Amino acid sequence: MLDMKFVRENPEKVIEAVHNRNGELNLDEFLALDKERREVTQQVEVLKNERNTASKEIGKLKKAGENAEEKMAEVRAIGDKIAADDARLREIEARLKEIMLAIPNVPADDCPIGKSDADNPEVRKWGEPRKFDFEPLSHWDIGEKLGILDFERGHKISGARFTVYKGLGSRLERSVINFYLDLHTSQHGYTEFFPPFIVNADSMQGTGQLPKFAEDMFKLQGMDMYLIPTAEVPITNLHRDEILNGDELPLRYCAYSACFRAEAGSAGKDTRGLIRQHQFNKVELVKFTRPEQSWDELESLTNNAEHALQLLGLPYHVVRLCTGDLGFSSATTYDLEVWLPQANRYREISSCSNFLDFQARRANIRFRRDAKSKPEFVHTLNGSGLAVGRTVAAILENYQQADGSVVVPEVLRKYMGCNVIPVPEKK
Repeated sequence: MLDMKFVRENPEKVIEAVHNRNGELNLDEFLALDKERREVTQQVEVLKNERNTASKEIGKLKKAGENAEEKMAEVRAIGDKIAADDARLREIEARLKEIMLAIPNVPADDCPIGKSDADNPEVRKWGEPRKFDFEPLSHWDIGEKLGILDFERGHKISGARFTVYKGLGSRLERSVINFYLDLHTSQHGYTEFFPPFIVNADSMQGTGQLPKFAEDMFKLQGMDMYLIPTAEVPITNLHRDEILNGDELPLRYCAYSACFRAEAGSAGKDTRGLIRQHQFNKVELVKFTRPEQSWDELESLTNNAEHALQLLGLPYHVVRLCTGDLGFSSATTYDLEVWLPQANRYREISSCSNFLDFQARRANIRFRRDAKSKPEFVHTLNGSGLAVGRTVAAILENYQQADGSVVVPEVLRKYMGCNVIPVPEKK
């Protein structure tokens, strides 16, 4: 959530920012309500002063043995006005909060202006796509031929965009999860958490999923509870309504979780394979920093995610998201896109974002620089470290062999207990 004072003083900048995100925003109601709120608040203070003065006069009249009924009636009338004004303030503040919760973050000043992912500039590239001496298969064909992915039964037991892993496929998924967690905790300085996969509405609001993206969430029937779309939600909300010790910042957390997304509006997109599932696994990286630390921490977070791809030997590039492709809560995002040979293109495997104080305002996460200083909002950051199913897809496609087998990346072999996922013997 943006600072209300910032919106009041910079309405044109906020409107332009939303326009650059391909949205529209009218702040007339906000500005009118904000003005009324300040006027009513000032009026309430005047009335309270009048009531205090009148109350003192009542005391003097009673002490002098004089009739105080008229003055007491005056105090009651003032109290009624204050009560009415307080009720109006509650209405105004509730509506202002609704408006503020619906306004996206303002992109960073150096964020590229653009309409869609086609306008995202490439920042850097790592690794060269492999040249095959045979026609590479898609990961879904590889998985089915090896007997390690079962899309048909996933559809049968749950529906579209669900997959059953089997045998070495299950072990590969689990190996990737363990590799990511071990890497980020042992080499990158993150503390591991294992959070709930179900959270309340306050948590969803804190990170920006609610109220705007309710249709993308899986909500539990009859409860104000949701399946998480990413571990970002429970991990960021660990410190909701807390004041942190500034000397302990930055905090670097990582967590594995299953993730659940309704994928509203994605009909017809990536209907085959592991790229766009309703349920998938991910290792998430989350940071809480002082404001002056957050940009350096974004670079290191992105490098941490890149390091994982480099160790796996998977070619990728990094793009900077333009304003039209930027997430609701983000001020700046780098996307890591891994190479998929069969599609002959890069596909997103991680988004690394700096939210500045946008999420912290929604979740009321603050810190003190020292014992005497006033609390300030932290900056929050997060990124996938990485999406597990998409990693499996990239491994199957990039490491496939002409005989149909798949070589296991070297860093995963201690987890897998084998060097190759072999073609099943015909019975």
